Amino acid sequence: MSAKSTLQPHIVSLFDKHPCWMIEPLATALGYSVCSTRRLLSATGYFSSFTHNGKWYTLHPIPRFGRDGLWFFEDIGFSRVGSLTNTLISLTVHSPAGMTAEQLGEKLRCRCHSVLVQLWRQGKLQREKMGGRSHVYLAVDPPTQALQRQAMTGHGSSTPKLPAEIAVFVLAEFICQPGLSFEQLAKAVGRRCRIAIRAPQIEALFALHDLKKTPQTATPKP
Repeated sequence: MSAKSTLQPHIVSLFDKHPCWMIEPLATALGYSVCSTRRLLSATGYFSSFTHNGKWYTLHPIPRFGRDGLWFFEDIGFSRVGSLTNTLISLTVHSPAGMTAEQLGEKLRCRCHSVLVQLWRQGKLQREKMGGRSHVYLAVDPPTQALQRQAMTGHGSSTPKLPAEIAVFVLAEFICQPGLSFEQLAKAVGRRCRIAIRAPQIEALFALHDLKKTPQTATPKP
């Protein structure tokens, strides 16, 4: 039996006792060097924290990620997409109307203003100043950004119009699956295009084009 196969049950048992470890204490508990412990973590499968400069580790099966892809153990944060930069980009891109540094910091439970500025300077996020001194961070992808800007300017009082590029995907999806409800269409196209779409936007699209055969809005679950 190889040393790695012998150690894997041991490392799992250590994480059963403590869901999160820093690398040095974990290496000490295993009786291995830090380099060997990193290789063992890679072979077992792990997440590193987006908080605390990525110094905390947990095994793949442990986190119970929420809908936003985040999981916290006490003040240690883990993300399904990995690093803080990846997490900031993912949360911003999937936000219907973009997010401010304050909103992202509250969600992630850590300060992230400086990292957001770096992402903006690197062209990985866009931003728009909205009232006062706050910037709203937006996706770089033009169709996604157009949706977010419309939602920002609408202030929730009206339904933002879908950009032409996204409308094409919606109509194509409806042609393929005419029985889908507006909510189901929104989810299907949102997953495909990796953007946030709301059912009222699709309903408005159908009304705009006077489509006679429109899907029924899904019945709310009790």
